[in-house]
Parts: sequence; structure tokens; C-alpha cells
Amino acid sequence: MDVTLAIDAMGGDHGTTVTIPAAIEYLKQFPSDTIILVGIPDAIETELRTLGVQAGVHLRIHAASEVVGMDEQPQSALRGKKDSSMRVCINLVKSGEASACISAGNTGALMATSRYVLKTIPGIDRPAIASYLPTKNGQVCMLDLGANIDCSAEHLLQFAMMGSTLVTALEHKPNPTVGLLNIGSEDIKGNEVVKQAAELLRNSDLNFYGNVEGTDVFRGTTDVVVCDGFVGNVALKSAEGVAQMMGGFLREEFSRNVFTKLAALVSMPVLKAFKHRLDHRRYNGASLLGLRGIVVKSHGSADIFAFRCAIERAAEEARGGMLQHISEHIEKWHHQRKNTEQGAV
Repeated sequence: MDVTLAIDAMGGDHGTTVTIPAAIEYLKQFPSDTIILVGIPDAIETELRTLGVQAGVHLRIHAASEVVGMDEQPQSALRGKKDSSMRVCINLVKSGEASACISAGNTGALMATSRYVLKTIPGIDRPAIASYLPTKNGQVCMLDLGANIDCSAEHLLQFAMMGSTLVTALEHKPNPTVGLLNIGSEDIKGNEVVKQAAELLRNSDLNFYGNVEGTDVFRGTTDVVVCDGFVGNVALKSAEGVAQMMGGFLREEFSRNVFTKLAALVSMPVLKAFKHRLDHRRYNGASLLGLRGIVVKSHGSADIFAFRCAIERAAEEARGGMLQHISEHIEKWHHQRKNTEQGAV
């Protein structure tokens, strides 16, 4: 299945110098897909000339006259910049001209604009930010990572449904396991919201593993880990900090003296493999789940390799029919719940 992807060419810390080369690299691997570069035409054409590439059937330019700043307030971007590269990308998804959009721009503005333009899938109260993290066994899908600070048990159930569907669409796992992040694995642990969410998950048709702790996230105990956005964002930033600290410690120890430097040379193949496994760029691309369209958020500081990974994530979601699967799952759950309530009456 060929897909058309709209890229916010102006977004992120590096703008066109990253987004456009990444798009070209993507098209080399998937030449039958189409990329729409959205942004200020002069800036896009300048970068294309630098790369020695011309726009064509599969690499198109779509003009936008404004750019959302990385530190701009979401409401300011939503109300004041209706022709921003970010919003035009989202509009292309809404109109059906693009299968998905990718932006490295302002996260708050992207979420606010996406929710306003695309609206949420029927049965979904709030969109959630989902991303993959490396584990001992491969990777895990975790959500919410910061979109929703305060959540109800029903919201956590919806996140679980969306995360499970995302894993099925991208990894072709028909029945992925779902864990509920908690301070302990026992049923009696956690606050009332988490306890209520666990009960809802047990009564759903999801493959609910049970409560999982923070250590389980990176053990790969489950395919999906669900939590509210406050906990998820803290866990994500903590993990990133630990990874950076470990990398710094290794560099310090291997550069301590001539003997440790020689040891580093001998250990280079192992160090490269270690770096590859923990390379956060491979997991770049957070999905804004629950919208009536596919929107993928790249890290603002992403390099060409990382941004290309975000493009691939969006394409996989479009090819996997993720939106349809989420809608079907949510509709099925509400139908079952309605029947249960009617039976109780």
C-alpha cells in the first residue's frame, strides 16, 4: 500500500536542513510513496538545490506562509497562525490528501492544533502521546507520555485500547499484552484511579497482564505500558537521564589514562553494539493517538536519521490501518458495555 505523507519542513530545531534530507532518504527506500514538503517555498527550494534534488511527482512542495516557534504558546499558534506549516500539514490529513503528517515542531502547539482540526475518534475523550522505548526483549509501547496530566480510569482504559491497537498495526501482534504502571504488582497497590482502571482492564477484551512496576518497563514484561501523562513523562525523562549518565560514565572511565584508552579500542565492537541498542534516535516518533488522523511528533532536536525514523513510523501506522482498528476497538467496547448495563437493569 502506497502512502502520502505531509512533512512540516520548517519544524524543529534544525528545520529544512534535517526534514528535507530525511524525506529524500525515506523516498530512496520507498520510491512509490509520496512526500509533501510543507513550508515556505523559497526555503524548501533552496535546500533541495543544495542537495541536488528536484521536486516531482513523489516529492511535492505545498506552500505555507508561517512557522510556529518552538517556544510559542499553543493557543497563540492555534489562533494566530492559521497558515503555519504545522497547521497546513494537519489540514492535508483532514482533507485526505495526506495519509499522515510528521512534525518536529512545538509539541503543545501540535497537540492543540491537531485536536482542534482533526477532532478525536468517537468514544475517545482525550488524545494520548505514545512512543516506543527499548527493552531487554526488544521494545515496548508506552502511553501517555505527557498529553494528559490528570486521568480517570476510563481514560486509562482508552489509552490501553489505543496502545494495543498501535502495537498490532506496527508489529503485527494480534493480542499484545498490556500492563498498568503502578507502584507494585499486587492488586491492592496504587491509588483509586489505578485500581479502578485495573478492574476495567480485567473486564475488557484486552490481553491484560496486570500491574507492572517501573523496572518492568525496560524488562519488556509487556508489549504495552499504560499510565497517566504525569507519571509517563517523568518516567521517560528519568530513563533518558539515566541513559545519558551511563554514556557519560563510560566515556570518562575509558578516557581516564592510556591503559583505559587501549581497553576502549579493544572493546570498540561491544561499545558500538551497546550504543546501537540504546540509540534513542531509532525510537524517534511519538504518535498522537485518538485523533481522526495520523500525526507523529518527532523530537525537536532530531537529526536526519532520527527524523527519518519518525517518517517511517507514520507510514507504518497508515499502512497498518491503525485508525480503523482503534475505531473498531472502541466501538466494540462501548457496545459490550451498553449490553452489560442493560443486562444489569
